[in-house]
Amino acid sequence: MNWDRIEGQWKQFSGNVQAQWGKLTNDDMDVIEGNRDKLAGRIQERYGVEKDEADRQIDEWLERH
Repeated sequence: MNWDRIEGQWKQFSGNVQAQWGKLTNDDMDVIEGNRDKLAGRIQERYGVEKDEADRQIDEWLERH
């Protein structure tokens, strides 16, 4: 699956994102709005990881969906 599909169907995928990264709030989901860079930034903030680690986690999640 590619990110364009995730972005276009963000409301459907946001639950899966919150299941993966439970520290992300509903407000985070509203801010992210399907934007991959914003998602990576929120993961960095909430989990204290570097950008490359956040991107790696997103890539792994994307492969599973």
